[in-house]
Amino acid sequence: MAKFSTIILAAGVGSRMKSNKPKVLHRICGKSMIARITEAALQVSDDVHIVLYHQKEVIEAHLREYFGSKLESITLHTQDCQNFPGTGGALMDSSGKLIDLAHDRLVVLNGDMPLITPESIATIAQAQAPIIVSTITLENPSGYGRVLVDSSGQITQIIEEKDCNQAQKAITLVNAGIYGFDRGLLERSLPRLTNDNAQQEYYLTDVIALNAALDSTSLLESSAPNRIKIAPFYGNAREFMGVNSKSELAQAESIRLQELRQRAMDQGVIMRLPESIYLEEWVEFEGECEIENNVRICGKSVIKHSHIKASSVVEDSVIEHSDIGPMAHIRPKSHISHTHIGNFVETKAAHLEGVKAGHLSYLGDCEIGSGSNVGAGVITCNYDGKGKHRTIIGQNVFIGSDTQLVAPVEIESSAIIGAGSTITTNVKSGELALSRTKQSNIAGFFYRFFAKP
Repeated sequence: MAKFSTIILAAGVGSRMKSNKPKVLHRICGKSMIARITEAALQVSDDVHIVLYHQKEVIEAHLREYFGSKLESITLHTQDCQNFPGTGGALMDSSGKLIDLAHDRLVVLNGDMPLITPESIATIAQAQAPIIVSTITLENPSGYGRVLVDSSGQITQIIEEKDCNQAQKAITLVNAGIYGFDRGLLERSLPRLTNDNAQQEYYLTDVIALNAALDSTSLLESSAPNRIKIAPFYGNAREFMGVNSKSELAQAESIRLQELRQRAMDQGVIMRLPESIYLEEWVEFEGECEIENNVRICGKSVIKHSHIKASSVVEDSVIEHSDIGPMAHIRPKSHISHTHIGNFVETKAAHLEGVKAGHLSYLGDCEIGSGSNVGAGVITCNYDGKGKHRTIIGQNVFIGSDTQLVAPVEIESSAIIGAGSTITTNVKSGELALSRTKQSNIAGFFYRFFAKP
């Protein structure tokens, strides 16, 4: 495959999103839109450029955090919006010329198209035409630029909706926002753009109008058959959808969730009421797994041979050969193996191996060994107001209900903690630890207290 450059446009304000956050940083299944499309581009292009302007420092910081050292292979540009606003201006340097590129072919992408695949990007790049315009057909084309095609199938013009007359607004073939260009053609075309339109911006789509009637050899106006070819690429509306509002963000996430669920079920995962299950991009399943309704599995969680019951949440954790929930919350950095976690149990940075914790417990910053039983209402008190501390529990430990374990504390193997205790010091193997006061029964107190005979 011939090499090509990629330019991702991410300079816009995104006012329709109605958010203080840059539009391209909104997430779909845990991953930002800009990270998604950049990853797709990096898979097929070795010369990736991102054009920024609005809140560029915030976007740069996100890209740096997400890509790390990989960001060195991406060229970041700041658009000169004062002199060259608009999508056409985004491709210009401060002198109005095309930004430096490594290859003679390029693909221009929008940063708000999170579902585009590397395969589609590569197909547009390799298409045999000086200009390729991605198009989709929509029943409701509102918000999109309309694409005009002549009888030979060539694109003659793209009109932004703000500049459309009533007849043009009825056109359902719309610009999907991805373009393929010969670099030389774009170098010649950009200096000819004007901002004589309703928004006073330089439109990249005007490159199509400028070249629609030009002879490919003389670059003069011509109606000859050898005029510059401007070909449509008919895309899938789901893959090529742009995200401009919170509603469209939800639609895009719904599409991606459907794909993630289907992939999991194809791998053998049982999903009960799958449309109610939320998965993030990095979740992995291995072996026989069952996921019940209303479950959320987030971050880089790995589920192996386990059953996650209804309305449970798993975040950035590893669960293997275990059953979780219903209504349990497994917070980040938990590793749970061969364990039963019941309803309303919360873990955080917990390592549990062969444990039973059936009801209403908080197990944070702890390590619990195999054969141990955690009663209802047990709390590891891991925070002292200044820092977090760990609780270590050995094997075959019985912890009675309503116990508070004040960290840092260690319960050695084969120990018993009596119900209702507050444990502040270590407990050795074989010991019974009790901290509650001795019960006292006072005869007749009820009648005296309520003054009843």
